[in-house]
Amino acid sequence: VIELVSIKNKKEIEKMREACRIANLAQKAVEAAIRPGISTLELDKIAEDTMRKNGAIPAEKGYPSGVKGVMDFPGSICASVNDVVIHGIPSKREILKDGDIISVDLVAYKDGFNGDCARTYYVGNVSKEAKRLVEITKQAFFEGIKFAKAGNHLFDISGAIGRYAEERGYGVVRDLCGHEIPNYEVGRKGVRLRPGMTLAIEPMINIGTHEVDWLDDDWTVVTRDGSLSAHYENTILITEGEPRILS
Repeated sequence: VIELVSIKNKKEIEKMREACRIANLAQKAVEAAIRPGISTLELDKIAEDTMRKNGAIPAEKGYPSGVKGVMDFPGSICASVNDVVIHGIPSKREILKDGDIISVDLVAYKDGFNGDCARTYYVGNVSKEAKRLVEITKQAFFEGIKFAKAGNHLFDISGAIGRYAEERGYGVVRDLCGHEIPNYEVGRKGVRLRPGMTLAIEPMINIGTHEVDWLDDDWTVVTRDGSLSAHYENTILITEGEPRILS
């Protein structure tokens, strides 16, 4: 919460904007490479190479678990396929196939600031159900940031995301939240939003229920019922007027 209430000056905002620009470049490079037959580890390398060529480092690589006996995160991206909600570990053994969806979450770190964004992509020809999930998840983000204005409160964003997805029959993940911002109604206001705050907002939406489980690696989170999950995230800036998407 301390991070959320800090007000950034123009110089800090510009540095964050640059980190976000590089994160977006990495996402575009990954998107261009996605196809049936490619491994998630190959996508990981593409993202890392793009970040490093632009003077940033992948902040997720080596990120500490904080749990004794659990490895630091080994990837430069989180590559979450189908029923994996978040924190999928890139692997040469995980080969994308036609009809899959893959959520790619990455963070570019440069000059002391992080650029954070996530997207869910189609692999080849996907089902109507999968497409609708991805579209609803993305739109839930945009419904949320309608409330990301100075004078509103942090959890106004949460409620808007949750209502939009749940009214359409989707499960909104509750065991995880994006950078202190839940994606569902919490019954509290949260901090008052002020110009200069930056937020990472990231709906995680399931076709089935909201329930999730952790795999044995203690990183990978999957839907409990095996249903598809999608993820969409941007880093945004609170201004005097409309919110600005930095990533």
